[in-house]
Amino acid sequence: MSQSRHVPVMLQRCLDLLAPALRRPGAVVVDCTLGLGGHSEALLTQFPEARLVALDRDKEALRLSGDRIASFGERATLVHAVYDELPDVLQRLGLARVQGVLFDLGVSSMQLDEADRGFAYAQDAPLDMRMDQTTGMSAAEVLNTYPPGELVRILRAYGEEKQAKRIVSAIVRERGKEPFSNSARLVELIRDALPQAAKRTGGNPAKRTFQALRIEVNGELSVLEQAIPAAVKSLGVGGRIAVLSYHSLEDRLVKQVFAAGAANTAPPGLPVVPERYQPRLKLLTRGAELPTEEEVAENRRAAPARLRGAERIREDTE
Repeated sequence: MSQSRHVPVMLQRCLDLLAPALRRPGAVVVDCTLGLGGHSEALLTQFPEARLVALDRDKEALRLSGDRIASFGERATLVHAVYDELPDVLQRLGLARVQGVLFDLGVSSMQLDEADRGFAYAQDAPLDMRMDQTTGMSAAEVLNTYPPGELVRILRAYGEEKQAKRIVSAIVRERGKEPFSNSARLVELIRDALPQAAKRTGGNPAKRTFQALRIEVNGELSVLEQAIPAAVKSLGVGGRIAVLSYHSLEDRLVKQVFAAGAANTAPPGLPVVPERYQPRLKLLTRGAELPTEEEVAENRRAAPARLRGAERIREDTE
């Protein structure tokens, strides 16, 4: 297992954002995206008083991370769950409030590196892309069965792919001859379908289509839409949340939730703003923070990362 895959993105900055909340005795921090356990291990090490709850939908990630953080014993609780299940997980563990929440929304480096999962467009593999391989449709099934209009919508919405129609008409033509099963055929088809000018911009021309399929297969945005507000709700006053996003759709969603929480919701014209209209969140980052050039040079997977943080400053008063 190569060491390079173990480099957690913007690690120190995430720890610094969460630190004021996690130095309290008995603090609980939730790592909603355990992956290979890099962030979790660092949280347990840096905050010796804190207890960790870590979620992942990928059983292989849970197994590998479990080995990595076994030495922390009962301070770490690992749970097989998707992160929008956070409220249920906390309820089962008897935790009314937590002090820290971390999301790292990148595809786990393990999933990109394991050839047979079909996430990467750089090597031929079965088109699977499910983060939890025990459930749901694979990317091949999506490609082979979705109506053309739906495929175009997915490529545009989730991949921000301007050439969606060209790519989809090629997919529909080819799947009629033989269903898709492997990634290399799809990559080749995309290369052939795109006009020359489109191939000259922004890395591998298949990148946007693969991103779109991955988001669709794993329901990532709909899960995130539930998960970020639920995570904010789970924070006690003084608790902090840090979210690492890797594309504009995710970042926009996080930005909207944080902005809504940090807004004064009073009707205009009130001389004094009652407590119930006061902001519930304080933003800890000005816009989204980016990784340093040094970090990107060391870890190319950090390049698209965007980090936002917020602190819970008031309880809900419904």
